[in-house]
Amino acid sequence: MSESVVGSGTDVRAAARRWIAEDVDPRAQAELQQLVDADSPELADRMSGMPRFGTAGLRAEVRAGANGMNRAVVVRTTAGVAEWLTGHGCGGGVVVVGRDARHGSEDFATDAAGVLAAAGFDVQLLPEPLPTPVVAHAVRALDAVAGIQITASHNPPQDNGYKLYLRGGIHLVNPTDGEIEAAVAATPAANSVPRAATWTIHESALDDYLDRVATLPRGSARGLRIAATALHGVGARPLREALRRAGFEDVHLVASQAEPDPDFPTVGFPNPEEPGTTDALLELAAEVDADLAIALDPDADRCALGVPVDGTWRMLRGDETGVLLAWHILSTLDRTATPDPLVATTIVSATMLRSIAAEFGVRYDETLTGFKWLVRAGDGAGTGLVYAYEEALGHCVDPDFVRDKDGISTAVLASDLAATLKATGRSLPQLLDELSTAHGLHRTGQISVRVSDLDVIPQIMQRLRETPPTRLAETTVDVQDLLPDTDALVITGAGGLRVVIRPSGTEPKLKCYLQVVEQVDALPAAKQRAADRLAALEQAVSELVRGG
Repeated sequence: MSESVVGSGTDVRAAARRWIAEDVDPRAQAELQQLVDADSPELADRMSGMPRFGTAGLRAEVRAGANGMNRAVVVRTTAGVAEWLTGHGCGGGVVVVGRDARHGSEDFATDAAGVLAAAGFDVQLLPEPLPTPVVAHAVRALDAVAGIQITASHNPPQDNGYKLYLRGGIHLVNPTDGEIEAAVAATPAANSVPRAATWTIHESALDDYLDRVATLPRGSARGLRIAATALHGVGARPLREALRRAGFEDVHLVASQAEPDPDFPTVGFPNPEEPGTTDALLELAAEVDADLAIALDPDADRCALGVPVDGTWRMLRGDETGVLLAWHILSTLDRTATPDPLVATTIVSATMLRSIAAEFGVRYDETLTGFKWLVRAGDGAGTGLVYAYEEALGHCVDPDFVRDKDGISTAVLASDLAATLKATGRSLPQLLDELSTAHGLHRTGQISVRVSDLDVIPQIMQRLRETPPTRLAETTVDVQDLLPDTDALVITGAGGLRVVIRPSGTEPKLKCYLQVVEQVDALPAAKQRAADRLAALEQAVSELVRGG
């Protein structure tokens, strides 16, 4: 989302000319000048305001102009960050800068490092494209005052982004995000922001991170064959090495997706949640007779798992992986080292974690969406946090060292659990069935309404607030409005019915998260009842949000 800064066509062209004059990149200047010369209607969008901090930093299309990811935007954003840090007593501190392999990432990381170094900070630049969790780890390990990772995670190829960590390796929240945006708005022209040409290369960042990840397994079993993919991102080599250091040697990578490629040529959308994205992975898993399939997203902060079930392969939902890892962590937790542990998930996740937490006698919290909230669960500082997850494939399995989602450490811990179960003749699907029998069979689904006109989303939310539903799928429901804390509605009813409706924080979508719960007498019958109820709920919610 962007803030409008210009009005009429004349104003737009004048603003574009000023931006061109102040840019630091000749290629971007030429690109924007072509639009000015053509009096392109696209100019209004290009100049509608700089990207703003959303759920996990800035994300925008790589293009010239104020409303894009480009060198001028990165220079001005970093100058604003440096100003804010200095004003909050962090001047001269360590700042870690990293990048993925997307279009523009190397230039953007270099510009960010140059601005910070010129402002007097001790810049530690990672030496190559590396996973986002490596930056998050380095911020904590070096006691840095901030960390910047140039990445758009699993967004389409044309996008890039700017993820900002503050001290402790945590994301910023309100009012800090607004304060930094104000500092960015007050920065001078990009070409007048000083940039240095020297900084420190943090050569050991990846090794330091991998050494820690290797300590995560709880068990000793290592007899596991793994198929994995990095989806053309930066995770393949670090994942293989992390698994090797943890003792897992039998690893097979999807060769066509192993090397970083910013065009993501073999997938339509580089997100493991998207249908079809993991087809090549599951084909490889079947071909090599693997025990576990692992998919990382392009910056390796998310992890999806695939498992064999009755001779076929399927990807686990984020909620399924979430409760499996929670059970593994809590069942092996050293309570003397962590006497008052906390687990957390978000309002859009399934509710089984609450029941598992009660079984183990640990604290449970449910937060707003995003790891900027999850790592602050409980007392606002995440004290005692041992595990947090969100249904969108994000898992924080080692909060003391990476206070964010981390796909590689998740993959290692999941491999540890799968190997431990295999050694006793069990499997991840069997453990899921056991948890469902003990805590209720939770079935979840999601409906997304993608829009071309962003005004449609607030119109739908307003309509639902003015005339909230009283029944869904033949069930009486209650509606809770979470404003002003967040723009979301929570609908609940008997049988564990739960629907959360909210605008996406990163895409032009309205997202609906669905859940039903069935108590288990006979598991096959409970699964069929849950599937039938979820299908009916999906139809009802689809009609509700579309006005049918």
